[in-house]
Amino acid sequence: MRRLLPLVALPGLIAALVPFAPVSAADDYTYGPDSVPHPGVPKGKVAPFKWNASKVFEGTERDCWLYVPEQYDGKTPACVMVFQDGGSYVSEKGAFRVPVVFDNLIHKKEMPVTIGIFLNPGSFPSADSTGAARSNRSFEYDTLSDQYANFLAKEILPEVGKSIKLRTDAAGRAICGISSGGICAFTAAWERPDLFGKVLSHVGSFTNIRGGDVYPGLIRKTEKKPIRVFLQDGSGDLDNLHGNWPLANLQMASSLRQMGYDYKLVFGDGGHNGKHGGVILPDSLRWLWRDTPAAK
Repeated sequence: MRRLLPLVALPGLIAALVPFAPVSAADDYTYGPDSVPHPGVPKGKVAPFKWNASKVFEGTERDCWLYVPEQYDGKTPACVMVFQDGGSYVSEKGAFRVPVVFDNLIHKKEMPVTIGIFLNPGSFPSADSTGAARSNRSFEYDTLSDQYANFLAKEILPEVGKSIKLRTDAAGRAICGISSGGICAFTAAWERPDLFGKVLSHVGSFTNIRGGDVYPGLIRKTEKKPIRVFLQDGSGDLDNLHGNWPLANLQMASSLRQMGYDYKLVFGDGGHNGKHGGVILPDSLRWLWRDTPAAK
């Protein structure tokens, strides 16, 4: 893994990068030991389920998965982390390998006992003979409102809570996503900081797909909210009609710094994918969950 820039002081760097020239992605990242299974490490269980009864996004259906670590005792409320585009995060052979990373970090007590909820975006079943479903992903993820947060608060978290004791405090809850799922994660915490206190965004789409480019300015003119934010992006990310992804993430980080947020941006040379974010996921989670208070 090379050419990673953990950014702390950003204004000078942003000035040096403007105008922002497109850079081809290197994506030359190598997984570390926390991203592979190890003998003797307790393995959590992953169970699929479907959610077809949404009232918030009426008419949609979606595939979901629930990860429960071996260390969950059924008595103590566990932390919880929600993942958008859940199918890409839950796969043990994908870019992120979240169940493997959770197993390793929980075993080493480098993150708390945490339930993983993995949600694919909703889709509308086809009403014609083609059989092709219509995705609701952009509406759910890129819209700047409290609708997706309310979907989690009113439907998904209560449903999981029927069988698993989940922490209800924001410090014990995190949310994560890639691309439009990344801005969705930030929006959920921004709208409901009482619900999620931690955000992890991979190549987040803080661009003008549905108005998300307003966030850097909005952050600067809004009273600081109690959320911790980890941003990942790379110089080879997208530059198109919606905006420039690397510059948008740099602007997000600059605004978070200006307002005194607990934030971190790791900036590499990768493209619009999960390669870089997947490799640094263990360190991202260690940083995000550090100093998490015990359940009350």
